[in-house]
Amino acid sequence: MTLRRTSIRIAAGAAVLGSVSALAPVSAAAGSPSERVRGGAVVSVEQVADLTAEEVAGELRGKIDSSQVRHGVTAHRMTYRTTDSAGAPTTASQLVVLPKNGARHLPTVSWLHGTTVYRKDVASENPRSNDRLVALLFASTGRAVSAPDYVGLGSGEGFHPYGDPRATVAASVDALRAARTLAHRNGRELKRKVQVSGFSQGGPATMLVGRALQQEDADRYFRLGALAPIGGPFNLSAFEAAAADDKIAKASLYLAYFATAWKKMYGLYTAPGDVYRSPYDSKVEGLFDGHHTPGQIAGELPPESRHLFTEDFLDKIRKPDGVLKDRLRPMDTTCDWRPNVRVEIFHGRGDKDIDFSHAAYCADQLTRNGAAPRLTDVGDYDHNGSVRQAVPRVVRFFDESAKAD
Repeated sequence: MTLRRTSIRIAAGAAVLGSVSALAPVSAAAGSPSERVRGGAVVSVEQVADLTAEEVAGELRGKIDSSQVRHGVTAHRMTYRTTDSAGAPTTASQLVVLPKNGARHLPTVSWLHGTTVYRKDVASENPRSNDRLVALLFASTGRAVSAPDYVGLGSGEGFHPYGDPRATVAASVDALRAARTLAHRNGRELKRKVQVSGFSQGGPATMLVGRALQQEDADRYFRLGALAPIGGPFNLSAFEAAAADDKIAKASLYLAYFATAWKKMYGLYTAPGDVYRSPYDSKVEGLFDGHHTPGQIAGELPPESRHLFTEDFLDKIRKPDGVLKDRLRPMDTTCDWRPNVRVEIFHGRGDKDIDFSHAAYCADQLTRNGAAPRLTDVGDYDHNGSVRQAVPRVVRFFDESAKAD
């Protein structure tokens, strides 16, 4: 059975997510407070770190510039209620970090992480992860930080709906609400305006969450303060097409993660053999279960997409049409709106995972809508190196934005 006949039969019925139109608007993705009345309710909290300013600087040393560290921090692993890609109730986890600066009213940052295949490689679980370090840095500057693991990662339930805007917004906004509850328990208050930043997958997530907060339908309290996406694939159709053509680093891993997740969410294909070449068709789906590390997956799969996928499937990814094209559109237009706050887009020209053209694509969409984003090239650094260079600049940008309010 060929891919053309069966593989791109993306379900449009209620058994998956509803019609294509149900996915497209960001307001629908976020859901109203009445629709998600339990979203953000705290299930459990555990303190995972209590650090002095000197200890925070020590954690960052040799990885991220620590010159902006001013305060010690406490970090908490939290499980909270949210909704999944189908809008059904579930739980997710996050890291919440608070500064030890004595301030009652705290500026708030939402930090949205990049592509993660192993569920323990997130800020709430892995103290050595870049995302844990970033959260520590932001908090040490006097901010409260909500760093959601997204649905299906960390200690959350189910699978990770990779690239789904509905679950991304729900988990991130509900994480803010849960973080506010934790702050209240500690006699503190999170300020209403949220400064949002994220890396890689977290780049478009930053724009999705920012738009939801600006539209005021995501939460009755929180509003958008500033936007600072880093190294994001803002044109998902182009990104997956580049992966199909082996024009990016880790092409087969990115595309396989996309394919397996979208099969679960939208019925992207029927049988593994329609998409994956033998002998990989018998193992790919099992590798992306959240319990395999990137190294383990890379050890089982060829690095090139042309050796992993059938040519029919690659053709569909190169030139998506029909329902697949409709499903991709929300992730091709995360920057297609006009923020009423300052926006700075960061990217590294040396990034081999996500081309710099994605940053320009986002800036162009924002500019066409009347916004005035800044586009900053952090230098000739690879994908992970670029975020370490960008984050201290994001801190300065957030400081500037707060002063301008």
